[in-house]
Amino acid sequence: MAVTLTVEFIHSKNVIPVISSAFDSGAIEVVSLDSSGLTADCTLRVRKDSHSDFRQWFHFRLSGADGLACTLRFENAGACTYPEGWKDYRAVASYDRAHWFRVPTHYDGKVMTIEHTPERDTVWYAYFEPYSHERHQAFIGRAGDSPLARIERLGASVEGRDLDLITVRARHDAPKIIWIIARQHPGESMAEWFVEGLIDRLLDSADPVSRRLLENAVLHIMPNMNPDGSVRGNLRTNAAGANLNREWLNPSVESSPEVYWVRERMQRTGVHAFFDIHGDEGLPYVFVAGGEMLPGFTPEQARAQTEFIANFKRASPDFQEVHGYPAGKYKEDALKLASKWVGHTFGCLSLTLEMPFKDNANLPDARVGWNGERSRKLGAAILEPLLAA
Repeated sequence: MAVTLTVEFIHSKNVIPVISSAFDSGAIEVVSLDSSGLTADCTLRVRKDSHSDFRQWFHFRLSGADGLACTLRFENAGACTYPEGWKDYRAVASYDRAHWFRVPTHYDGKVMTIEHTPERDTVWYAYFEPYSHERHQAFIGRAGDSPLARIERLGASVEGRDLDLITVRARHDAPKIIWIIARQHPGESMAEWFVEGLIDRLLDSADPVSRRLLENAVLHIMPNMNPDGSVRGNLRTNAAGANLNREWLNPSVESSPEVYWVRERMQRTGVHAFFDIHGDEGLPYVFVAGGEMLPGFTPEQARAQTEFIANFKRASPDFQEVHGYPAGKYKEDALKLASKWVGHTFGCLSLTLEMPFKDNANLPDARVGWNGERSRKLGAAILEPLLAA
């Protein structure tokens, strides 16, 4: 006779919940953590970037909370860099760091509160689904297995981490040079998920769009422009406190080597099209920001930008052009930004692509919101408009 054994784990009142963040991209400050009976009440503070005053990213682990009704209050949410980002926002959580889901989150204009009852002893919470440095290393190794890809170390970050460039080509005399960079702002981890999806499709020898694209183009791709900030759990800056997307006019080896070495290589290869991949804290949409405010923006650049947007809309319903930044948002310091400097310098199609931290309001998903997998699929979809460009 078969015997079924059922084991039920009951939370022990003697277990004291603990919050930790001493790991890759971990970031939080714990003010207090009290538990009584089957409840836990925690007051937290969103931590500043390691060498600057930007603050928005959080990523931490809660242990010993199985079955506890947890209330996690971020007492300084209203003082963060982008407080509008908390409106209609829901934090992400995971029990295995592979599958992330959204949890009930509320913002009253000053304090953001997560209310969640974990179903396991250990749960991770984050601002967005993280993309770890270990996953980055594994992806670099996997991409390097393809005969189409060359992995190159352009230089080192401020703290000595490798700046990895993936060059994908099928022929050495392809006439078009496309550059794609991601994660200048390290907390915008959706950008590296996007690049992973793009490269996976690009290296698929059975994909006809990829094969045709590589007949005419060489792609230079930086999956992570800011490895120091990513590991440190920063939102926008590197280990020297530099916002890399304000360094393009005059980067230095000392404070922004990540931009310096990429810009130096671009000047050697030339650029026919450029894309800088980001995430936006406030807007729940996928969109691009162009170069129409630039001095010398040509009719040809305007035509290429319009055609790319139309083709991307056809390739992915997640992409839209109704909601986005006003054309003059970065007019005064435009040339400090990557896509503006590249577009002005090379006279080419040059765009910043933004994805949401929240959800895509046009195609919402109540369980996961916008996440890593949706970012990967959007990255794969960009091949169609690249082919048509």
